[in-house]
Amino acid sequence: MVQTLDPRSGGVATAVLSLSEAIARQGHDVEITTLDAPDAERPTATSLPIHALARRPQGYGYSPHLLPWLQEHGSKFDCAIVNGCWQYSGLAAWRQFAHSPVPYYVFPHGMIDPWFKRTYPLKHLKKWLYWPWAEYRVLRDARGVIFTSDAERLQARKSFSLYRARERVSPLGIETPPAGSSDEFFARFPHLRGKRIVLFLGRLHVKKGCDLLINAFEQTAPDDESIGLVIAGPDQDGHEATLRARASRSSKGDRIHFVGMLEGVVKWGALRAADVFILPSHQENFGLSVVEALACGVPVLISKPVNISTEVQEDGAGFVDSDDLPGTARLLQRWFSMGEAERNAMRPRAAACFAKRFEIGRAATLLLNILRES
Repeated sequence: MVQTLDPRSGGVATAVLSLSEAIARQGHDVEITTLDAPDAERPTATSLPIHALARRPQGYGYSPHLLPWLQEHGSKFDCAIVNGCWQYSGLAAWRQFAHSPVPYYVFPHGMIDPWFKRTYPLKHLKKWLYWPWAEYRVLRDARGVIFTSDAERLQARKSFSLYRARERVSPLGIETPPAGSSDEFFARFPHLRGKRIVLFLGRLHVKKGCDLLINAFEQTAPDDESIGLVIAGPDQDGHEATLRARASRSSKGDRIHFVGMLEGVVKWGALRAADVFILPSHQENFGLSVVEALACGVPVLISKPVNISTEVQEDGAGFVDSDDLPGTARLLQRWFSMGEAERNAMRPRAAACFAKRFEIGRAATLLLNILRES
C-alpha cells in the first residue's frame, strides 16, 4: 500500500515500484494498492496489478474504498506492507490486519525522523494528538517496522516518548541502469555540453538544502566558466521561485542552471554527464538519487543526515560533511581542489559501492528474508 505512485512525489513511489518488481521476479505475486485516482496515469515501468482506490482531496489521504477493499481481498495475501506514516492507509491496515492471520509491515520511509519535530513544531504537536490512538498502534502491532538504514532506525526512536516497534532494517535499491549515454540529456540542454557539471537531482524542497548549495557554489566554485551547477527536479510548494531568486543574485548565477524534472533516458543521461553529484539534505532516510548516481559511477557529495552516508564514506565513493553552509562549502571545495586523476579514481569506487550494497536484487532478497523470518 502506498499513497501515490506519482514520480513527482519523491523516492517512495520509485522505491515501491522497484522493490515490488524485484520481488515479483523472485517468483512472488505482488499487487499494489494506491490512493491515486482510478483515471490517474499508470506508471509505465510496471506490469504489476495496481488498484487505484482514490482519496479525498486532503492531506490525510482518506479513502472510503480502502478498508472495504482490504476486507474483501486482504485474506488472499501472505502479508501486507504499508509504505509511509501519517496516512489513512496505515490505520486501515491496522484495522484490518492487527488481529488477523495476515501480518502487516510498515516502511516509515523517514517519516518519523526527529528533523520534522525540530523544523515544524506545530505540525509535530498535531501529530502528537494523532500518535497515541493511531500511528503508535499501527507501528506497535505491525509484525515488523522496516527501516532502510540503521541510522533511520535509531533516529526514529527520538521523535515520540511513547514508542514501541519490532524494528528491522532492510535497505532500498534500484535496478542497474540501462545502457546508454549522456546524449539524450545534451540534446535537450545543448548549452551544458562540455561543462563540468555539479548535479543536484531531487525534489526542490526546503529539506534538501538547495539554498545552501547555491550559496556554497558561489563561495567555492573556481573562476572557470566550464564548471556549472545543475539543479534538476520537480518544484515542491513553490520553492523553485525562491531558489531562482537567490541564484539570480549570485555572482555566479549565470553558471547555475534549473532544468526541471528529468525522467527516463534524460535523467540517466544527466547522471552520466555529471562530474559529481551533490545532496546537502537536512533529512534523508535513504537517498535514492544518491544511489542512482553511484549506479552510474558518479562520486557523491552528501551531508551527514543522508542516512547512507556511512556506507558511502566507508567505500570511498564520495565525501560527507555537515548539513550547513560551512559543511556544504567544504564538500565543494574538497572536490574542486582534486586533480582529474583523483576524481576519476573515485568513479569505480562509486560503482562498486552500488553493486555491493544497493542493487535491487540484493535489497529484495533481504526484505524477503525479513518477511519469511517474522
